[in-house]
Amino acid sequence: MESNKADLKKLFYEKKYSLIIDIIENKITDKDKNSGLLNLLGVCKFLSSRSKEILQSSRNDFRKAYLLEKKTQDALHALKNFINVSMDIFDLEFRSGVHSSEKIFDEIFTYFKENKAYFDKNEGHAQSIIKVFKRNLDLNNLIDYLKKVIELNDQNLDALCTYIYFNCYKKDWDQKNFLENSKKLNSKLPKYPSEKLFDLSENKNKKINLGFLSADIRSNHCITFFLRTVLTNYDKEKFNIFIYFVNDKEDETVKEFKKYASTSRNIFNLKDVEAINLIRSDKIDIIIDLMGITSNQKLSLIKNRIAKKQVAWCGYNNTTGVEQMDYLISDKYSILKNEVNLYSEKIIHLENIWNCHSGFSEKREFIEPPFKVNKYITFGSFNNFRKINDSVINVWSSILKQIPNSKLILAPSATASSSYVLEKFEKKGVLGSIIFQKFKKNLNEHLNEYKKIDIALDTFPYNGVTTSFEAIWMCVPVLTIKGYNFISRAGESINSNLNLDELISKNEDDYIKKAVSYCTDLDKLANIRRKIFENALKSALFDKKKFSSQFYASLEKINK
Repeated sequence: MESNKADLKKLFYEKKYSLIIDIIENKITDKDKNSGLLNLLGVCKFLSSRSKEILQSSRNDFRKAYLLEKKTQDALHALKNFINVSMDIFDLEFRSGVHSSEKIFDEIFTYFKENKAYFDKNEGHAQSIIKVFKRNLDLNNLIDYLKKVIELNDQNLDALCTYIYFNCYKKDWDQKNFLENSKKLNSKLPKYPSEKLFDLSENKNKKINLGFLSADIRSNHCITFFLRTVLTNYDKEKFNIFIYFVNDKEDETVKEFKKYASTSRNIFNLKDVEAINLIRSDKIDIIIDLMGITSNQKLSLIKNRIAKKQVAWCGYNNTTGVEQMDYLISDKYSILKNEVNLYSEKIIHLENIWNCHSGFSEKREFIEPPFKVNKYITFGSFNNFRKINDSVINVWSSILKQIPNSKLILAPSATASSSYVLEKFEKKGVLGSIIFQKFKKNLNEHLNEYKKIDIALDTFPYNGVTTSFEAIWMCVPVLTIKGYNFISRAGESINSNLNLDELISKNEDDYIKKAVSYCTDLDKLANIRRKIFENALKSALFDKKKFSSQFYASLEKINK
């Protein structure tokens, strides 16, 4: 057996996964297959293919490996792999519109409870269960285990970023919490020796070298709709555009965006020092980071300065805490002037709104409110289910109870279990009013779902952004609530720029009152819908040329 192990180890390092699978399945008897061998079998299958069939087979091997020995290191390692591949299957099925994999959670939690003490003290296992809490929307346990990971390894920057980000969904963090924790992130970002880095050379050309850094330029990602606005409306006599992609694969959207740039580079496979030196060699005057702490964040590049001026915009509407992030683009509605000390960056207050949607290719037409046919009110929210916290559920349930026969359409925009949210509505006694739409891959199909909605209900404290722009494009009014920082004031900024202050609630009680009021004055609701159709494209929300003019003027100002 020992010689077999040595042979298999050698084959594994040679990446001969198919051969290993054949040996374990056909050359080793079942009685000789221990947890270690079954775990190796599952790993080799996982590495050989990511098809659903192979993932399920791999998952079965990990399950057998765990159940065979349970408390050995090999078995516990197999349990971690079992959880990770289960979440891969969940994501795969979710994106294809299948939700049978929701049963996956019950089995995982049975095994988790058997080994909770081990998960509490082991970083890798804690990270695996975090994936589950993300998908079953257990925000409290998610944040709890992120804390544990940070305590186990205070250099785990991804865990710290995720911890900060997921607190955006909760009501009990104020802006001081965001600033304090973001400063912790800043202190832990790597600072590379100057002798390893190229000098930050001055650009002596008349044109400003402007760079955009993003891992999210891909098909129908929300960032692309806002970035497209500024990349298709700039003065080529004043700016050279550089795009730094962080993409593991390049789709048609990447090809499109490459056309907008003077220079484009994919830095996905580069180590930090290599990426820093590449960007520094381009002599960038201003770099705009479109990720912040989200996505495949590259704050380590910002920490080591890749441009003379460094700006955060659009991807994460809050402070990064990074000393070397010089500016954050916002507007007068989102960050008040007496709050700028709660952000580590200097605030650029754009005149109207902090971003502008590029619109959609489909012709825009007025859509009559569906209540005229249905004879009942239909609310809707197509926001990420993680934004639907307990306070949101309480408020929405109160509205549904006060409006006879009303409905609420929900449609997830991220891989997450619907059952967790639906159970909470059931406890509030309004489950019969909830209509759950499956995830729509096709953008036009997704937009057409807005035709079923009379009023869109914004989430809080984490407001919708892209979903609100989509609703407005489709003539649907969005009821929102005032917030306390950039992220929680997105709805206020959007409605203020539409001159629809009547759709901005002062607090939760006012939110409920306004929703009920519009549903009892249907003429008023229909008039707002008409007003949105007539004015939206002329507003700052979709006026691409006006926004781009303000955007680039602000960059010219900081470049002086």
